[in-house]
Amino acid sequence: MTGSVAFASPGGISEKAWLKILSGYRKPTLSRSFYELAVTLVPFLLLWGAAWIAIHFGYWIGLILVFPAAGFLLRLFMLQHDCGHGSFFGKRRWDDWTGRAIGVLTLTPYDYWRRAHAEHHASAGNLDERGVGDITTLTVAEYRALRPRGKLGYRLYRHPLVMFGLGPAFLFLFKQRLPFGMMRSGALPWLSTMLTNAAVAALAAFLIWAVGLVPFLSIHLPIVLLAGSAGVWLFYVQHQFEDTHWSKPPEWAFPHAAMHGASHYDLPRPLRWITGNIGMHHVHHLSSKVPFYRLPEVLRDYPELADLGRISLGESIACVKLILWDEVSQRLISLEEAKTLP
Repeated sequence: MTGSVAFASPGGISEKAWLKILSGYRKPTLSRSFYELAVTLVPFLLLWGAAWIAIHFGYWIGLILVFPAAGFLLRLFMLQHDCGHGSFFGKRRWDDWTGRAIGVLTLTPYDYWRRAHAEHHASAGNLDERGVGDITTLTVAEYRALRPRGKLGYRLYRHPLVMFGLGPAFLFLFKQRLPFGMMRSGALPWLSTMLTNAAVAALAAFLIWAVGLVPFLSIHLPIVLLAGSAGVWLFYVQHQFEDTHWSKPPEWAFPHAAMHGASHYDLPRPLRWITGNIGMHHVHHLSSKVPFYRLPEVLRDYPELADLGRISLGESIACVKLILWDEVSQRLISLEEAKTLP
């Protein structure tokens, strides 16, 4: 990780000036957006159908197709993500209805998720605004103040088997079926959630009727669980890295928190494509209106941004053990390291 670079001003340009620079990349190209939707949705449907044909004729090895299918479902979620920011088509109605339709496949009620994600963007890195749309992160002092049961609960919550296994399954299969936390956000999150649930139920009923219950569960359940786990992993690494940023007002400021509280997860090219360039997360947080397919243009034109918060695929594995924010050293640290602190 590039800790020596993380808090530098890239290129000597102020963080507010970067906002103006990135505004030049915010305009999407309609033909490109339709192309990205087609090359994601069509392969997903074909892979799903091919997996069913394999099972239908007794070739259960065909279930290996759920792995690439999960990759394309993950990419569909990234398109839904851009729709939520109004950056996919750049037309609010087009983005909203595309996001709602994709949400039936990703099991993610669009308007509910969009509200929570907007709060995440508005408060990322703010120690006084934790809890909505993010991964719960305690400071060393907060953890030490917990009773033994609370400490055990936090350690279990941050355990890899829970965070990337049970957690995603609970989130996508159960938690997102009701818009908890949106009681004061009007009727739209509730309406979106209920309509998404109804559409999911109708689609599932049709597929069960068409292919059978066992084939449906054998194909779609692993696809959803694999894509969900990969999505949670990406979100985790994008904010839970050693040199991330957390602070309290008045020190907290959006541009600084956006650039330094989100990583550049420098993935190999095929993984960058299947994840919709979401690893360029520091740029995305600074200007969420930039379409995902234009993020590489930003790093091409301004290579000084590439080293900011950069984490390689190999380095990202070490992020799993970093679960506490040390306000003294301004780093995310492991529980073992926290035990050595005075």
